[in-house]
Amino acid sequence: MFSKVKSLFKRLFSSGSKENKSVVRKDNKKNPGNKKSANPGKDPARQKKNNRREKNKFPAEKSTVQRTVKKKVIPSHPEKLQEVAVCEGKLRFLDLALHETVQFGIQHAGFEYCTPIQEMTLPPLLENRDLAGKAQTGTGKTAAFLLASFTRLLNNPPPAERQHATPRMVVMAPTRELAMQIHKDASELGIYTGLNIAVVFGGMDHEKQRAALDCPLDILIGTPGRVIDYSRSGALNLSKVEVLVIDEADRMLDMGFIPDVKRIVSQMPRKGERQTLLFSATLDESILRLASGWLADPVVLESEPEKMVSDNINQTFYSVLREEKLALVLHILKNTEYERMIIFGNRKDVNLRLQYDLARYGFNVPLLSGDISQDKRIRILERFRSGKDKVVIATDVAARGIHVDDVSIVVNYDLPEQPEDYIHRIGRTGRAGNTGTSISFLCEYGAYYLPPIEELLKTRFSSILPDEEMLKLPPEVENPQLPAKLPSSTARKTNSFNRRGSYSRRNGRR
Repeated sequence: MFSKVKSLFKRLFSSGSKENKSVVRKDNKKNPGNKKSANPGKDPARQKKNNRREKNKFPAEKSTVQRTVKKKVIPSHPEKLQEVAVCEGKLRFLDLALHETVQFGIQHAGFEYCTPIQEMTLPPLLENRDLAGKAQTGTGKTAAFLLASFTRLLNNPPPAERQHATPRMVVMAPTRELAMQIHKDASELGIYTGLNIAVVFGGMDHEKQRAALDCPLDILIGTPGRVIDYSRSGALNLSKVEVLVIDEADRMLDMGFIPDVKRIVSQMPRKGERQTLLFSATLDESILRLASGWLADPVVLESEPEKMVSDNINQTFYSVLREEKLALVLHILKNTEYERMIIFGNRKDVNLRLQYDLARYGFNVPLLSGDISQDKRIRILERFRSGKDKVVIATDVAARGIHVDDVSIVVNYDLPEQPEDYIHRIGRTGRAGNTGTSISFLCEYGAYYLPPIEELLKTRFSSILPDEEMLKLPPEVENPQLPAKLPSSTARKTNSFNRRGSYSRRNGRR
């Protein structure tokens, strides 16, 4: 009996010892090197959470110590700069005090002479002056602020050891497409500079873009929403920004991004302690009010203020009925020579309907709108730039991101409701000295948007009647890519337009 009790006691004692040992081992994992917790009264779970919070508070500092970033490979530039002939009335880039590696990048991109906006803006920018510039798309303003900023950053190199994800220059753009285009231009012009350039925008993998910030970052290009996301999470430090560029400020205002931009600017050094550049298609009172809060004693410049539309663009207006617009656009697609064409509509449902109708007649045209995935958007733009697709249908939001020099024709299937959008639309053609054509359809509804455009441009336009042959629909074709039916969401909506004093196509507008 005694031996049984002794054996039972021994088993209980040994199991208890094992349990205690396992507990000690578990505690040792939480507190390596300590058999007892230094603060037994503190909640271990809360302590672990606080430790994690401190650990992730400044990820940029952590990365500089714990991670070795692969050194950027800088391609070698030619031994010397090419000579550029002096041309009367034109300013050579060689005549400006740009950094030598920047000059090599300019020649690599094939540029020799400044555009008017570059000739006006580069001298004050190279003096580190703040600037508010009125410039249309396609004038060369992007290259102007990039070249001047490259020179500033290269002439004032940062310390050898610096925090990651702490940009020295930030460029804010209203749309993903514009941010991507600025990044493309910066990478091309800055090919020999060795500057680290990153771009961030919504619609792409959050962590993948965040990883791109984990380097000694020089230039960050992004849309306001994504920049705020990274700043709030501690993945981005804006306290060392030397140059801030706000591009297309008028569009920022229209799209409601100004509160976000204000929050971003509040995290940067004060005005006067950084160089700030603001560009806009218009410099009205609202834009100048914003500029006064962000810029210190700025230079205010306008590029060719008397011309809002390039002389290289031939503008044509056709008077048509709404149901005749499809036949006319098909006639243009079939009978007009063009390198690339962009067709603009005002609403997504209109554009989807047009895409479907064009497919019925053998034209498979991709659609660019604000709600498609970013991967699909990039694929469409790349195919358009490469010439694999010669025609795209787009909305006004997507228009800001299409920067292709050889767009031959812009078709306003719907005349835009805002006159400024008309300028931005037709600005897609006639770029880089090329000749372009703008064709606008004036139907019984859209014709009412023409007078504000005329008032803005201080020009009177005459509309013409298309020939009857141009308004005949061709026979439909079998198209395997045609959807089985048009989505119900794209069905034409009943228009409650006030027809009083309505427009008559046959009488003409004038």
